[in-house]
Amino acid sequence: MLVKEYRICMPLTVDEYKIGQLYMISKHSNEQSGGGEGVEVVRNEPCTDPKHGAGQITEKRIYLNSKLPTWMRKFVPMVFYVTETAWNFYPYTITEYTCSFLPRLQVKIETHFLNNNGCSENVFDDKPTPKDSVCFLDILSDPIPDRHYKESEDLSHWVSEKTGRGPLQDCWRNSSKPIMCSYKRVTCSFEIYGFQGRTEEFIHRNIRDVLLVGHRQAVAWIDEWHGMTLEEVRQYEKKLQEETNSKLKNDINGTDLSASLPRPSFTRSISVTDESSLKKMGVKTLDISDASSHPSSLKNPIRLNSTPE
Repeated sequence: MLVKEYRICMPLTVDEYKIGQLYMISKHSNEQSGGGEGVEVVRNEPCTDPKHGAGQITEKRIYLNSKLPTWMRKFVPMVFYVTETAWNFYPYTITEYTCSFLPRLQVKIETHFLNNNGCSENVFDDKPTPKDSVCFLDILSDPIPDRHYKESEDLSHWVSEKTGRGPLQDCWRNSSKPIMCSYKRVTCSFEIYGFQGRTEEFIHRNIRDVLLVGHRQAVAWIDEWHGMTLEEVRQYEKKLQEETNSKLKNDINGTDLSASLPRPSFTRSISVTDESSLKKMGVKTLDISDASSHPSSLKNPIRLNSTPE
């Protein structure tokens, strides 16, 4: 199990980001959908919790076969998706990812949003994250994959006409006003002997990239969402979800999957829990308790887990 706490600051207030987050996630999901891959929204509806009160639950299917490393594609079916379930009790959220094909994969993301520059400790009210497991991500200077770079989202050039903020400069986190921080505790576990370490590291690398890109976009797009009401951004969210679902379904229905997706080197799909198959491949196995025994309540969620939220 690999646990890290990411802290990402933005020149926004927590109240502003309540709108910006919803706008960013919807637009980003729409942009990333195409060619049979992307995000399909299964449900998005109000919910309540005894501790956190009223909130919103969102369930999505994320199709991403081609984004997996080559060695991992050998173990997945031709059409592969992850289910993301998110409970939004802003300024606290929980996001979990489940995958029926990889039942021992567990990812859970807890988030707190605070109006400070990332200086708070133990924001999750249980025990402080060890210093060597805390990672500050800088939306100005930290590198992102080349395929995600857009000059219009480069915050060293960005200026907001509506708010007068920007561009960001070195050491902006200590001088910018307003300032807020997104505290994210990410727990990742893949209990398969021989694959655990590199799979967990691979997932954390991708989560880091998603967090950087998403938070950069929320700031860069501020003139598109600043001033929207919660009702207006929910309407925008609904419109984009319908467009994204339609585009994704049309791509999947109209695509020759056998030609467009990489074919596994095995003649049949195998599950990594198929012990006999793993032994034939020379992979040693361990007797690990079934992860499906976890209860599904919010107090102890199913930890197979949202974008970067």
